[in-house]
Amino acid sequence: MSAGGPSAVGPGTPHPLLGIALIVGASAFFALLDAVIKILAERYSPVMLGWTRYFFHLAVMLLVFGRSRGMGLIRTRRPLAQIGRGAALALSALSFFTAVSLLPQAEATAILSIAPMLVTAGAVWFLNERAPRGTAWALGLSFAGVLLILRPGSGMDSWGALLSVVAAFCSAGYALLTRAVAGTDDSLTTLFLGGVVAMGCLTLVVPFFWQWPLGWGDLLLMVGTGTFGALGHLLLVRAYTVASASTLAPFSYAHAACSLVTGLIFFGAFPDALSLAGMALIVATGVVMALRRKNAT
Repeated sequence: MSAGGPSAVGPGTPHPLLGIALIVGASAFFALLDAVIKILAERYSPVMLGWTRYFFHLAVMLLVFGRSRGMGLIRTRRPLAQIGRGAALALSALSFFTAVSLLPQAEATAILSIAPMLVTAGAVWFLNERAPRGTAWALGLSFAGVLLILRPGSGMDSWGALLSVVAAFCSAGYALLTRAVAGTDDSLTTLFLGGVVAMGCLTLVVPFFWQWPLGWGDLLLMVGTGTFGALGHLLLVRAYTVASASTLAPFSYAHAACSLVTGLIFFGAFPDALSLAGMALIVATGVVMALRRKNAT
């Protein structure tokens, strides 16, 4: 499950093609993470899977950056905003992991993909940003795409559908708070603290859902969730340091395309024509709005 990235290109010469390759690679890792979660959700609670995902995510980050960054990984000038980010991240992960256990992976991910449109709308209210022309239409078309996926007779689980939408709203809140702290806290600190708070929130309830891994295979898959998530986010952070956010925004929808591939490979599932049309509508609307924002800058 992906989240909003940094909002500006870092120092040095921009490398847009490298940035695009990195964000597509991040999307592939996120799709693999979602697929592994779906496999494990047949045997374990989403609460436990969320906790293990962030536990191993933090372990990977400490191995990579613990020595060089030290206490800098947790030093923040916006503690309340970081706590809010982490709580939104925990709710988004819990909602989406439950949804992906109930819905086909591609459909759940496509519904989650309305989050960037919600961010655009929310930024007007909470960050005093100007909305690009056509935002209201784009938001309406995105929800029309969701309705195509969840139409009567589609066979989609109603709870899974609802939780996918909840995950999209929580993910949008997470992204808005990420924008709010982007100018004050280091991106790696923000990434690390999000995992710390999310794991802390889930720690409060995970004892009620705890189950030891049933074998080494399941344990390795749990390690994989944290590893795929950490690698995806690290590639995402790197992408935004070598290319501008406006350049990368249209490619953030690669997650939906990657989920089509992993859903087919791991579960033999492929959406029907109307569901594909709904996915295409969500992604196309988001890409068009991203290109409009890019041209406006």
